[in-house]
Amino acid sequence: MEFMNMSTEVIEGFQLSPQQEHLWLLQQVTPSSAYFVKCSVLIEGNIETTKLVATLQTIVNRHEILRTTFKYVPGMMIPVQVISNANVSLNKQYHLDGDNSQVQAAKIAEIFQEFTQQNFDFEKNSPLQVSLANLSLTKHILFLGLPAVYGDAKTLRNLVDELSRLYANSKHIWTEPLQYADFSEWQHEFIKSAGAEIGREYWRKQDLSDILNFQLPFEKYVAESKEFKPEFLTLNINHNLKAHIAAIAQKYNTSISRFFLACWSVLLWRLTQQQNLLIGKVFEGRNFPELAEAMGLFAKSLPLTCHLTEKAKFTEILQQINETEQDIYKWQECFSWELITNKLAYYPVCFDFTDKYLKHTENNISFTIQNSSSCIERFKIKLACVDKYDDLLTKFHYDSHLFDVEDIQRLVEQFSTLLSSVVKHPEAVISELEILSDRAKHQLIVEFNQNQTDYPKDKCIHQLIEYQAQQQPNNIAVEFDQQQLSYSQLNNQANQLANYLQKIGVIPGTLIGICFQRNLDMIVGILGILKAGGAYLPLDPTYPQERLAWILENSQTSVLLTQQALLEKLPTHQAQVICLDTDWEIITSQNQENLTLPITPHNLAYIIYTSGSTGQPKGVQITHRNLVHSTTARINYYQKPVSRFLLLSSFAFDSSVAGIFWTLCSGGTLVLPKEGLQLEIPKLVKLICENQISHLLSLPSLYALILQQAIPEQLASLQAIIVAGEICPNELVKLHQKYLTQASLYNEYGPTEATVWSSVYLCQSQELTKIPIGKPIANTQIYILDANLHPVPIGVPGEIYLGGDGISLGYLNQPELTTQKFINNPFIQEPNARLYKTGDLAQYRADSNIEFLGRIDRQVKIRGYRIEIGEIEAALKQHPLVREVVVIATEENFRLIAYIIPHQKTFPSSSEFRSFLMKNLPEYMVPSTFLMLKSLPVLPNGKVDYKALPQQVQIQLEETFVAPQSELEQMITNIWQEVLKVEKVGIHHNFFDLGGHSLLMVQIHTKLRTALNRDISMVELFECPTISTLANHLSQHPKQPNLELNSDSVETRRESNLQQRQLRQQHRATIQ
Repeated sequence: MEFMNMSTEVIEGFQLSPQQEHLWLLQQVTPSSAYFVKCSVLIEGNIETTKLVATLQTIVNRHEILRTTFKYVPGMMIPVQVISNANVSLNKQYHLDGDNSQVQAAKIAEIFQEFTQQNFDFEKNSPLQVSLANLSLTKHILFLGLPAVYGDAKTLRNLVDELSRLYANSKHIWTEPLQYADFSEWQHEFIKSAGAEIGREYWRKQDLSDILNFQLPFEKYVAESKEFKPEFLTLNINHNLKAHIAAIAQKYNTSISRFFLACWSVLLWRLTQQQNLLIGKVFEGRNFPELAEAMGLFAKSLPLTCHLTEKAKFTEILQQINETEQDIYKWQECFSWELITNKLAYYPVCFDFTDKYLKHTENNISFTIQNSSSCIERFKIKLACVDKYDDLLTKFHYDSHLFDVEDIQRLVEQFSTLLSSVVKHPEAVISELEILSDRAKHQLIVEFNQNQTDYPKDKCIHQLIEYQAQQQPNNIAVEFDQQQLSYSQLNNQANQLANYLQKIGVIPGTLIGICFQRNLDMIVGILGILKAGGAYLPLDPTYPQERLAWILENSQTSVLLTQQALLEKLPTHQAQVICLDTDWEIITSQNQENLTLPITPHNLAYIIYTSGSTGQPKGVQITHRNLVHSTTARINYYQKPVSRFLLLSSFAFDSSVAGIFWTLCSGGTLVLPKEGLQLEIPKLVKLICENQISHLLSLPSLYALILQQAIPEQLASLQAIIVAGEICPNELVKLHQKYLTQASLYNEYGPTEATVWSSVYLCQSQELTKIPIGKPIANTQIYILDANLHPVPIGVPGEIYLGGDGISLGYLNQPELTTQKFINNPFIQEPNARLYKTGDLAQYRADSNIEFLGRIDRQVKIRGYRIEIGEIEAALKQHPLVREVVVIATEENFRLIAYIIPHQKTFPSSSEFRSFLMKNLPEYMVPSTFLMLKSLPVLPNGKVDYKALPQQVQIQLEETFVAPQSELEQMITNIWQEVLKVEKVGIHHNFFDLGGHSLLMVQIHTKLRTALNRDISMVELFECPTISTLANHLSQHPKQPNLELNSDSVETRRESNLQQRQLRQQHRATIQ
């Protein structure tokens, strides 16, 4: 075929084969010297270097592909093959005859490693690269290499075979070899021919689109990797193990190659739990006898799919691979990448197997391939096996841009363990085969959980507070709105309440409800209940009456502490009511001394109700032992003692437990803010500053708002900030370290069932893209397990199971659910040791820190609140107009969306649905968006297809859309659109119908104050939920000066303070 280039020169060239075209395009996208095939050949006998080179020249002259160049033709993206002349010469010659055998072996390995294509010019250079190392007069190592576009591993084996025979008998008359250019032309014709249609259809039917996106769990995130830099680690399979493998292969009528491929597939499944695996299996591509001795790139990686399930036996996977590989072999010539994908792609995972190298001996001179390497395809990770005479060598090749060598070392160890396990139990189900060595299991189960420390196991939590009251009676224990209680006063009042409770029949174990707005009585009530031997049940007065009624009924609460103003908000119930504010005169007549009651650490301390998947909340039972463990672990871990703690969360959530008992058992001051203050960030910042708060526990999102709106001086008193309840973003760590260098930032994790916290991480590095949840706290075990309760390897996702002294008794009056979620601990030889099954997905990092990944069920966290989606769905199904409903949580902005199938064409508005739910659910559990659908998308098995639900919910508000009419309305509209991420907002649209919630309202509040330069209360915003009503309200009320600093002045002062700190540091450095 003739072509003409830019200089009108006529080029006689041949089109590239499909294999060459694919590899050429890969090389253009990811230039790499790695696309290379090479081998080292041991030559034994007396040879002449000149004759050796001449023989190689003869071979090059015989095979056109070895003297081919690649040249571009105008208008073509891929070059053509141009056959020309090429001279063979030694690139390098090494004289190692003066070294001992050990040194020689090391140098040979080094030479082989560095023997690759360097700055190769495909338009000019001769492809065959040759080097020679002389070990002695009769022993030599010949290094042969080709850029992969010229040949494959079989090409080099053929070359060595031909070299041995030609060197021994140069006058032998050889038949004309098949030329690669002819094969290339034939292959293009064949793929397009009618005879190949059945084969093409075979490949079209293989749906490989999703499988090509395979990722290993410990793979590093690279936005777009334009480099390919493979490295490898080796594992030698000894003669004994190889013999056992060969026996199994023979027994099940398969090959050693397929046995290793089956093991490779099983390991990948165990690491990813991806049921449909795709592996690029290398085939020689020489299934016609005429191609057996030809040279060129015939080999190709073909997509071998394997379906693995938890209950499948290894022998079934082996049989499946047997059958699949036979089909692929049959249709390999019909394969082309265009049949399975429309973009340039490669196999993430590959597999190659090379049979024994033959020894070629002629006239007392032998040629034996000792080592070889072949890279004809890009990959993320590849297992290459080489069968030797006595043993078998496995090489684990990996792209070093994507994997750390430590991760591959663990992978190699896991493969070795799996091989041994399969040999012992070839009929075992694949989920039961071992992949962790004894050493690795010991590290995960024992070493990562070595945190046992002493603490007062014989004490109850109130006794620790009594000790502080004895040691420092005059220190302030609690503060609220200019009111204070010293430790002595708190202890005395709690004693009086406890004595009163005793007289009305409270005994150890009695459950006592407590419903208060934030004030000093709330803390007195909690401590008094504990001293009386009761367990406190916190009831948030903002909860809907129906929810409070259900909790009181379910818990069979016999006594309820509250305040007079809340009585009318409480539902009908059977409990005896005590109002601390109006009944206090009676209570104060009681004895103030500490009580001596038969309360043990095994008695209940509190019960907190959390969202339940069955449609109703569930009560988590926490004992004094649990609480003392949790509190003393906190005191011991945090080195900076609590002087003043700001309690931001409701006492009905377990995060309040951390602040209340950590502070009071440390002798610090617990500061209670007014209700709703956490929603007004400037006032919250002012409170922190004026009260010299030292410790804070907050949602990450709330702490980010504090940092954004404060200046460093206002937060100078802070020593430790703990974030929990949400994923801690890396951006928050950077922001914290920029502005609050004096304070430490911690990321905590822990469910209510494990007494507030189970792990903690000190956020120091800004380099991490994901902030870990740290390591287990004292006397706590964390296991990351698979579905069969086997520990998963480092870097592999699994479910978090928690053990230790913080594990609760279970759920109140729900024995079946307790049995399901609290199981025996199989890793500890202690009676009654249990594990809590969290449902949280996580993985261990190599440094033993844990990385949280999400949920394995439908539980979510919205603004720090733990929510069971099923409870919301159950509540919505109670609406008479709802036929079917599905609720999801979006990753963006953490919103709840309800998809509803109504009974009839007319259906309630979003506001009506919201009002209906607010009667039963707290505000944070009410979806922000209600979307009506004609039907729910379903999978073939009839289950809801969550992926098919609309991802970008477009609220149908066009009918009610009214554009802004004034400059003020337009300004408010712009802010709403920015914060809510909604393109079009009308002045009559409700903030909450658009997906708004309290934390987003905080952002609106901040931006409005800055834009208008006036003080606006959060109450005003909640009372005016539309742009029209808010603009009207602001227009009718005179402008109040904004006494707080606006964002510009905050930023200006921040920069000024930073500059001053830098100048001071420079000054100190100059003095030193």
